[in-house]
Amino acid sequence: MKRLELAIESIILASRWLLVVFYIGLGLALAIYAVSFGKKLFEFASTALMLGDTDTILKMLGLIDAALVASLVVMVIISGYENFVSRFDENDGKVHWLGTIDVGSLKVKVASTIVAISSIHLLQVFLNSVSYTTAQLMWLTIIHLAFVLSAFMLAYIDRLMGLGKDKKAEE
Repeated sequence: MKRLELAIESIILASRWLLVVFYIGLGLALAIYAVSFGKKLFEFASTALMLGDTDTILKMLGLIDAALVASLVVMVIISGYENFVSRFDENDGKVHWLGTIDVGSLKVKVASTIVAISSIHLLQVFLNSVSYTTAQLMWLTIIHLAFVLSAFMLAYIDRLMGLGKDKKAEE
């Protein structure tokens, strides 16, 4: 019976390596997104002199938005691999920041990045508000506020859990 239990535990523990497929897939998706970003950047550069201030800002916000999404993907890949699959090798301290993001912190960072992306999108909408109805503007704002509230709640919960861990460590 003990042998069966050890075999099951080994299989379950080894199953974490299946996550590598997802992280590699996210890396490939990021490469595709980088090509899309390059296309947007080229289009922006080729038309920048003909755009007005508002259109220039809208295009730049789109590029910033893309950079935030790409950063979010990298954060999820690295932190997910570190937390759920295996630790990265040290590489002479070149990547000292690896492993510093736990699952709770990752959730807060993901939520914060989503709020930043939503903020940029909402700013783009407001700069181009003539294309939207009042109801659409209201709903986009409400959705953004829901993201903000969610991020605050995740940060609050993470803080409470951190305080609980500190209290247990003192005992």
